[in-house]
Amino acid sequence: MGIGWLQFVIVLLVALLLFGNRLPSIARSMGQSLTEFKKGVKGIEDQSADTKEP
Repeated sequence: MGIGWLQFVIVLLVALLLFGNRLPSIARSMGQSLTEFKKGVKGIEDQSADTKEP
């Protein structure tokens, strides 16, 4: 049962109506958050790789 294309379009239109003028700043902050998350994950992976090697 998932979401159909019509429901997806309706959700997008509602989002545009509610957040239209703030969407660029919201997208920018989400992108920055994702970048920071990826850096954190990479740091943890690098740290664990350093501790595993004798």
